[in-house]
Amino acid sequence: MAIISDFQEEQTETQTKVTAPPSESSSSPKVEKTKAKEEDDKGKGSKLVPNKGNGLDMEKYSWTQSLQEVTIVIPVPAGTKSRDVVYQAKAKHLKFGLKGQPAIINGELFKSIMPDDCLWSIEDQSAVSILLTKQDQTDWWKSLMKGDPEIDTQKVEPEPSKLSDLDSETRATIEKMMFDQRQKQMGRPTSDEMQQQELMKKFMEQNPNMDFSKVKMMQ
Repeated sequence: MAIISDFQEEQTETQTKVTAPPSESSSSPKVEKTKAKEEDDKGKGSKLVPNKGNGLDMEKYSWTQSLQEVTIVIPVPAGTKSRDVVYQAKAKHLKFGLKGQPAIINGELFKSIMPDDCLWSIEDQSAVSILLTKQDQTDWWKSLMKGDPEIDTQKVEPEPSKLSDLDSETRATIEKMMFDQRQKQMGRPTSDEMQQQELMKKFMEQNPNMDFSKVKMMQ
């Protein structure tokens, strides 16, 4: 009888090991992969809506931009004078602060500037305004400094008043570049590519007997 009892206990232990559910703390590779994908998707949608000046309001300063320039406004203690300011601008680096204090801005710019065409001034002795001239004046910056939060450049709104000040030829060129940039961002054909498509369609309509099966039309 003791032998049978021992056998029954051993069999019960075996069944318990087989049917025991997996630990709640363990996670399958599939679950981990799904979580990673969700986090990645959240990161892709993290671009911010630009402020009214097509830039962003940061904790210690705010910046705005046009296609040609970037303007930074930094609040400073009342009574700040030019001798209190620490300023250094290079092609891809900007440093700004007040003497005896940690730098407010110090790092690599999002894109290159023309240092000789940049300047700064104290406004009402309570804020410093820095004007940076872009080297590439056909593109919008996503951030002021590398590594900063980025704005959604598709939501940038150029100022019509500034475009209206340009002569008709320059204005048409700028508007064309802006249109082409938006089209590229959305994965759509540029104005030149659209024109080529239209010409090809007309040619095909005028020559219905020709074989165009090997011609690739851009979507």
